[in-house]
Amino acid sequence: MKAKMRKCTCGIYTLKKICPSCGNETKNPLPPRFSPADRYGKYRRQMKKKEV
Repeated sequence: MKAKMRKCTCGIYTLKKICPSCGNETKNPLPPRFSPADRYGKYRRQMKKKEV
């Protein structure tokens, strides 16, 4: 079985979708792969600017 590491906002790495120490949802720590043919890259960058 292959599983990917996930990271919580508290800094803990785990294989679970929910952090065992704080209970928050974990996320994939790796950025998405780059593709020049990405149709939605423009919108993803706009959403990231709005979050910051």
